Amino acid sequence: MATQTPRPGHTAGAFDIRTIIGALFLIYGLVLVVTGAVATAPEDIDKAAGLNINLWSGVGMIAFAVLFGLWARIRPIRVPEESAES
Repeated sequence: MATQTPRPGHTAGAFDIRTIIGALFLIYGLVLVVTGAVATAPEDIDKAAGLNINLWSGVGMIAFAVLFGLWARIRPIRVPEESAES
């Protein structure tokens, strides 16, 4: 079994766009989950055909954020090192 050698350079880390997008989806998802769990009136649920749309949208956004985080963690973007000659 062949072992993979790491590519030279460092990872983008917090500056990876997937991390930023995932964090935004996580924040908005948490806000929607809290809103759906606490401040949803029965009239609003009736308007959405009996579905607590804030709660389920928030859960979906949190799941999407977790997927983005896993993607950034499993396949990090490598930034090449600067050349010392310049």
